[in-house]
Amino acid sequence: MTHYSYAVESHALMAAWATARGRTSVIVATAPETITGDEILDLARGLEHLSQAAWRTYIRPASASSAQQVNSEGWRRRQERSSFLEALKGVSNPNLPQDGHLLVSYSPIIESGHRIGRMLHSIADDRLTASVVAEAETELASVEQAELGNLDGRARQAVLLTREDVSPVQLAAADALLHADPFGSTSLQTDVDPTAAAVAAAHWLQAAADVTAEASGFHPTDIVVEADNIEALPHETPTRVLELIDEGLSPHEVVVTLVRDALAVAEGVIPDRSGLLDQIDQVEDLVERHASTDDVLAEELWRIRLTPLDPQRPAPDLLEDLLAGIRACWLLFEEYAESPDYPDDEWDQAIWEEWHDGERNRFIDQVRAEAVRTRKQLM
Repeated sequence: MTHYSYAVESHALMAAWATARGRTSVIVATAPETITGDEILDLARGLEHLSQAAWRTYIRPASASSAQQVNSEGWRRRQERSSFLEALKGVSNPNLPQDGHLLVSYSPIIESGHRIGRMLHSIADDRLTASVVAEAETELASVEQAELGNLDGRARQAVLLTREDVSPVQLAAADALLHADPFGSTSLQTDVDPTAAAVAAAHWLQAAADVTAEASGFHPTDIVVEADNIEALPHETPTRVLELIDEGLSPHEVVVTLVRDALAVAEGVIPDRSGLLDQIDQVEDLVERHASTDDVLAEELWRIRLTPLDPQRPAPDLLEDLLAGIRACWLLFEEYAESPDYPDDEWDQAIWEEWHDGERNRFIDQVRAEAVRTRKQLM
């Protein structure tokens, strides 16, 4: 979401939003001295509420809900998303108290627009009003732009958000970036929606695991754990993704499920009650067998995670782990690659680097070929 603030020295209303490369800010309006700092702060808070409500419709689109009938979650999301125009009307022409009564909307977006409008009505400055109306239009337009898969300009803040669904445009962009660099370029983490990037990365991880399984003899679901013996890696999440794909789920289904569960945890909801009960049973068994008299170990075993992802940034966290999984595949592929037949006294750094680069290129070529061959499984 976009954050708004009061610049004291310039007496200005400021807008700022974060991207993967840092924060960007603009001046919304410089207010005349007749307007107090508190009034500007009130406007800043109102605009921030509008931005937060609007970006929530991007994070939680109606398409991600399984229920679409009237009064269902999907229906409520669709109703809220359709309220952008009404909110903008509220900024320009708000509901005002009449005969001691005030009409208040149930929609957070619409009511945010009317609250901003009532503040502007009270301030009664035409230039400030025009600037704030234009700012509200720009902010809501950036959400619409992100929904279409265009993350330029202000919509670029979407790369730090976790969306429950995937834009086909962003998925194609992520797949192209991974085809160019299967280990994941900087652009994959700074310029692409992270949920879409994670879906593409899960597909490429599966391709890398299949290639490495052929070279090493290990099952694809065991690759990342085995590579952890070579170099310490975050192996739990990539392994879970590979297991779920092995069970028949698509990369899209796996990623969206993990992300949705993590978002639920962030809101204080247990996403998988039966799974949690299974974890509790397993931990109880472990404590009974291994830590019945060791309180420290028992406490450590009881640290049950409701999600393997960081609930505050689940999609970026998942993407990072999946890219680490692809690197894990390369480490094991290299471990089982056939070394050149040179006498020990002729094996030097130059020969090793030439061999290493050749094997790395061979790994990349095979992973690319496998990812292209199985591209229809991407969704």
